[in-house]
Amino acid sequence: MYELTYQSEARKKVTQKDIIEILESARRHNKINGVTGCLIYYNRRFIQIIEGSKAAVQETYQRICEDRRHKEIQLIAENSTSERTFPEWGMAYFPIDEGKINTNELKQFRNNINLLAGFSRPSKVSGIMFWVKVKALLAEPPGFYDK
Repeated sequence: MYELTYQSEARKKVTQKDIIEILESARRHNKINGVTGCLIYYNRRFIQIIEGSKAAVQETYQRICEDRRHKEIQLIAENSTSERTFPEWGMAYFPIDEGKINTNELKQFRNNINLLAGFSRPSKVSGIMFWVKVKALLAEPPGFYDK
């Protein structure tokens, strides 16, 4: 088992339609290739952990690096691991529209992510760094990155 965490910036203002297209493509690809993980998109940035066989994870990451919707892609960590952090997830997504943020929805989203992080017990650098980066990103106010 292998896992990889990266972060990137959206090349343009990514719409919910773009995110849905990314998710649909990822879910199809991931199911076929035995890949799981979690994708967070907020303030024009992506943070993702990808899990599966080493070959499948590296091939998936390469596809992401070639995706025109990403720029400033940074590999955070990659390592072998004994088990998946997200074994049942093809890819998770919460539809948050930064242009119409409801503060209660945003607060609930942040709370849910923190709860999920609390249940997660990553033992390797990639999984730990995924949660460190996600928590730092979600601490930013909406639109922070656009300033």
